[in-house]
Amino acid sequence: MTGKISDKEEDASNIELQLGIRISRLRIARGFTQDQLATQTGFTKGYLSKIENAKVIPPIGTLVKICKVLQTDLTELLEPDVEDEDSPVCVVRSWQRESVIKGASSFGYDYAALANKRRDKKMEPFIMVFPSKIERDVRFEHEGEEFFFVLEGEVEFEAVIDGKAITWILAPGDSVYFDSRTPHRGRSLSGESRVLVVIYRA
Repeated sequence: MTGKISDKEEDASNIELQLGIRISRLRIARGFTQDQLATQTGFTKGYLSKIENAKVIPPIGTLVKICKVLQTDLTELLEPDVEDEDSPVCVVRSWQRESVIKGASSFGYDYAALANKRRDKKMEPFIMVFPSKIERDVRFEHEGEEFFFVLEGEVEFEAVIDGKAITWILAPGDSVYFDSRTPHRGRSLSGESRVLVVIYRA
């Protein structure tokens, strides 16, 4: 065993580092201590410290909560160097799309932003790759509403309704729209599955 770091792990490490730095700088610029941000978001100070120090990559739901408190949007947090298009129409070519969150974290999901050239959006569209296995048994919940449309593969979607976990099997062409405050998660049943994810900000 050589211990060589894969390209995906290296990409994830760079994303962790840059994301942590941006969150830390923005938090300080907004006048928040880690304790204050923890109180406002509902996360622990220890977890926020891990994010800022590039120990973990948070899922999108976590970033949505942080963005709301820090009064910014996901694009500004994930891709601050992308020039904002001052136009009512935003076109992003396939070759302009880059992954903004890699799956080398314990949550296993990859996200690629679809409207990264537009700031102050009411919606946050992504292509998300669901893994077949994730290391952590967690569900996500945050403000807003969400829409999934399965592009490739077969996905198991789970939501907790009235205290009961309910699952649906989604095939290509199937979709689901839900309140993001409902605890939810998904995983692929066929290798890696690709899903169009649109988050409507509250």
